[in-house]
Amino acid sequence: MPVAVVTDSTACLPPELVEAHRITVVPLTVVLNGAEGLEGVETFPADAVRALSARRVSVSTSRPSPEQFARTYRDLLDAGADAVVSLHLSAGLSGTVEAARLAAAEVDPKRVVVADCRSTGMGLGFPVLAAAVAAERGADPTGVRRAALTAVQRTTSFFYVDTLEFLRRGGRINAAEALLGTALSVKPIMHLVDGTIAVRDKVRTGSRGVTRLVELVAEAAGDDDVDVAVQHLAAAHRAGVLLDALRARLGDRVRHAYLGEAGAVLAAHAGPGMVGVAVLRLAAPTDEAAELPVPEP
Repeated sequence: MPVAVVTDSTACLPPELVEAHRITVVPLTVVLNGAEGLEGVETFPADAVRALSARRVSVSTSRPSPEQFARTYRDLLDAGADAVVSLHLSAGLSGTVEAARLAAAEVDPKRVVVADCRSTGMGLGFPVLAAAVAAERGADPTGVRRAALTAVQRTTSFFYVDTLEFLRRGGRINAAEALLGTALSVKPIMHLVDGTIAVRDKVRTGSRGVTRLVELVAEAAGDDDVDVAVQHLAAAHRAGVLLDALRARLGDRVRHAYLGEAGAVLAAHAGPGMVGVAVLRLAAPTDEAAELPVPEP
């Protein structure tokens, strides 16, 4: 492939799509009680959920090193890629994209292009898939990057959490927001604003959280056809209910749907019970993103 597409493991892409589109995934590291493991390789969501459910177990994450990215870029270029486009989770959430930029500068800044997709989960995964489709169609690095960033502009992500405590521990929200949620016994619905996590709404129950997520997604979709991705952490039933409700609300405007578990890094920060949804607006039937082969659940 003339342009190789790289992302990180927080995109939580289905393995069959990674393989089909020859996407290279660089894993983040999850640290459970001092033991390090690569996300999706050595450490999985269930491991993080078990650790978070236990007392006196520390859970944290760390970005890939610039050296990991540099090795990846060199391997792809040595294997015949003309260029690399590397797409990553928001700089407001992780230093991953900065590590990628340092590596690109070391390897060859003219042949390695790095972009911040300002999201995570399938909020990152949809732009990565759009980039991979553009690369398969012969786009140059500028075109591949443009396809990704266009998808970024058309993607909105929301997620429900049972508690703000795990986000507070990881420094993704401030202590005042976490205290407010605990004091009022509310269930927060979060969204990403300019690459950072913010409280979008508060509900009293998980069922109301699902209902409100459907309303927010419908609002974000407008009149467009969409791709949707529902991801969860130890909440498969709730995620299934959400996807069914989205299908009922949006009808045949849903082109592709994905349902699955989020990764261990997201588990470490959002905690068990999280359900998230990313919606990609498809501007027109000819839009490249409209042809993304996201599998049905």
